[in-house]
This record gives sequence, C-alpha cells and structure tokens, in this order.
Amino acid sequence: MRVLAYIRVSTTTAESGAGMEAQRAAILNEAQRRGWEHIEFVLDAGYSAKSLNRPGLAYALRRLKGGEASVLVVSKMDRLSRSLLDFASIMQRAQREGWALLALDSPADLTTPSGEAMAGVMAVFAQLETPVDRERTKAGPCRKACRRHAHGAGRPTSNAARSSQGRIAQERSKGVRFE
Repeated sequence: MRVLAYIRVSTTTAESGAGMEAQRAAILNEAQRRGWEHIEFVLDAGYSAKSLNRPGLAYALRRLKGGEASVLVVSKMDRLSRSLLDFASIMQRAQREGWALLALDSPADLTTPSGEAMAGVMAVFAQLETPVDRERTKAGPCRKACRRHAHGAGRPTSNAARSSQGRIAQERSKGVRFE
C-alpha cells in the first residue's frame, strides 16, 4: 500500500517548522501502528486551507488519481481543508477514483456512509476554525492596547501605585469624594 501523507501549515506558522514536525510525527506514529511501509510526504508550507489551490495538494491528488498511491492521510482534517464544500468534494473524489482518505483526528471511517456523515460534521467544525482564528488574531492587539491604556502608555503599574488605587477605591465605596 502506497500512502501520501499531506502536511500543510499556514503563512503565519510556516517559519517555525513546529507545526510541520508535529504533523509528521503523528502520521509516522499511525503508519507504524498500521504497518505502512511506503509513505511519501507532500508539503504545502505557507498555504491557507481556505482554497484547494495549493501545489502540494494538486500533486498529491494527481498521484492518487493516477493510481500511484491508494491513501491520502492528514494529521488533522483542517490541514486538508477548512471549507466544508472543498472537503466534501475531496471525499467524493476519493470515492469516485477509488482511494482512501484518512484524517487522524477523525473517528470516522470514510469507507462507510455513517463514517462519511461523521466526517461531514467534523468538516463543519474545521470550517468554523477560520473565523474563530480571525477573531483571536484581531483580539490579541486589542487586549494589548487595553492593557497599555490601563497601565499608562504601556508601563506596568508599581506595587505602591496599585496599593494607592486600592485605597482610593475603598474610600470611594464608603462615599468619600476626591476633588
């Protein structure tokens, strides 16, 4: 059995290599567990999963269609696609062309109707990850700006200043006015 192991990292994480190594390790562990001997790794570093327009993925799909491999494995479903429609089209392609698709984070067996349904549900959550990531990215600088504003131009508040602030708050709660 010839296996193509697809690894993808987005632009923001492509430099570290940590994401690629974690995916590679997960796939190698599964390969050892299943007794796979012929594994070819296909990489797309610096590509988003928003579309299927990725050179490594195109290469892997051509090889699978040509019968040069019988399994496409990914460590996580969102490494393959974060679009429900794109994931569904890849599942249909696998069925039509006679190769297996395996996402290690999916409990679904894509060779059965119920497994395909489960994979579809998981693909919905993979698609959700894109706007959630966008919200996290936007929120990070905002949180930093809020902390800078609260501490006065980014300088941390000293213990003495915190103590004074606490005493002032206590006095105000008792009705003392500072003018």
